[in-house]
Amino acid sequence: MNQKLEREINLIIITGMSGAGKTVAVQALEDLGFFCVDNLPPVLIPKFAELIEQSGGKIEKVALVIDLRGREFFESLSEALVQLDRMETVYYQILFLDAADQILVQRYKETRRRHPLSPEGQILEGITSERKMLEEIKGRATQIIDTSDMKPTKLKEKIAQRFSTLASRHFSVHVMSFGFKYGIPLDVDLVFDVRFLPNPHYIDGLRVKTGKEQEVYEYVMKWQETQEFLDKLMGLINFLLPYYEREGKSQVVIGIGCTGGKHRSVAIAEYIHRDLLSRYATWVGHRDIERDR
Repeated sequence: MNQKLEREINLIIITGMSGAGKTVAVQALEDLGFFCVDNLPPVLIPKFAELIEQSGGKIEKVALVIDLRGREFFESLSEALVQLDRMETVYYQILFLDAADQILVQRYKETRRRHPLSPEGQILEGITSERKMLEEIKGRATQIIDTSDMKPTKLKEKIAQRFSTLASRHFSVHVMSFGFKYGIPLDVDLVFDVRFLPNPHYIDGLRVKTGKEQEVYEYVMKWQETQEFLDKLMGLINFLLPYYEREGKSQVVIGIGCTGGKHRSVAIAEYIHRDLLSRYATWVGHRDIERDR
């Protein structure tokens, strides 16, 4: 992705697995004031960007959906991105939406739609073929969102969270707590395991609370190993983030995991969020905090 900082047009290219939520994503961006175009052939992206440049600043935020409905043009996407890199006024990023295979199969069955790569009805075969075709573009994505556990309203919230400040700040950090027993989130860039810390789950009166509550937070923070860990962790994070930003990444997602995603990981994620907030556009989320309720 291009790395020039002085840009006038913010362009988001939305792509990913069929059934992963691209329609919901583009609707959410439209609500944020983006000018949206669905299923634009990649070969037309540079020409479209030129037209936006000529609008005289009337259009500054644009979202384009690129998917396999236009697969005969899909191979031209790489060349289109090269041309975008040469445009001095365009800041672009790629949003890739993904979901687990079984979730995609379920969604297709619920809607009774056919997968674009399996007209004969073999949904899983179509998903497998599509995932292979999209490997390269997923590798180039600046942001990946796993929608497996998301309802449309939750995806809209995440889109709003990630892109509402796009016009003012291009680089942001999202800190996410999670429970390892529910699986590692697919869309994290950095994962840290805090299961070595003393567990509030075994303390009467703390088990039913979460790491967002003061009693649990103080319990997690009071240990020497916690303070040593945070000192080393924040040193690493503060070292890495400027390099991610320099390389053109628009967002870094930091995953903090404990066993159930309710106590230790939540407290540590809250600490990281507070520490980074003065230097970066930062959000915190807790994927599994309510799982056992």
